[in-house]
Amino acid sequence: MTAPNPMQNAASASTALLLLAAGASTRMGQPKQLLPYRGRTLLRHAAETAVASGCAPIVLVTGALNEALTSEVTGLPIQTIHNPDWETGMASSIRAGLLAVQAAQPRAVLVMLSDQPHVTPELLQQLIQRQQQTQAPIVAAAYGDTLGVPAVFAETVFPELLMLQGQAGAGRLIAGYCAAVERVDFPAGLLDVDTPEQYAALLINS
Repeated sequence: MTAPNPMQNAASASTALLLLAAGASTRMGQPKQLLPYRGRTLLRHAAETAVASGCAPIVLVTGALNEALTSEVTGLPIQTIHNPDWETGMASSIRAGLLAVQAAQPRAVLVMLSDQPHVTPELLQQLIQRQQQTQAPIVAAAYGDTLGVPAVFAETVFPELLMLQGQAGAGRLIAGYCAAVERVDFPAGLLDVDTPEQYAALLINS
């Protein structure tokens, strides 16, 4: 095992992490956060990945489900908050999560989803390190033609994250910053888990 990098650990520790899991999984037909994956649920897998990134604090934002998702992160250093406005779209979950971590005064926040099972702690650390090194306002994962989450947002961007409305997620803000966005290649990000077909493909390739 590679020895921990103290500088990497310091960068991660000054970065908060929002794990968004508030959706109703309408395209899946059942709560995708609770689907089995490698001996655990997709949510537990994502939560353990988040913890291994070294970020602090970590906040899980729930919505359509709360108690079932909260129990999935038992024993992990993760705060769970319920977003009562989850039906209005992802913007409200980002806002709820960001407000929950602001007391810790993080220098950046990493936003990730529970339905990207190929995200690794190493990828998250790469995103954090790139932001620390470049001081870019946003560092996003690049897959296909997309720049998206997981992504790190510097504290200078927090006011704009808080102003997102409705269905607008982090992607809208990333697109708005155009060339100012740093990227980290993440080709495996093309696979997320929104439909039964995508879940079946995940299990076949795991």
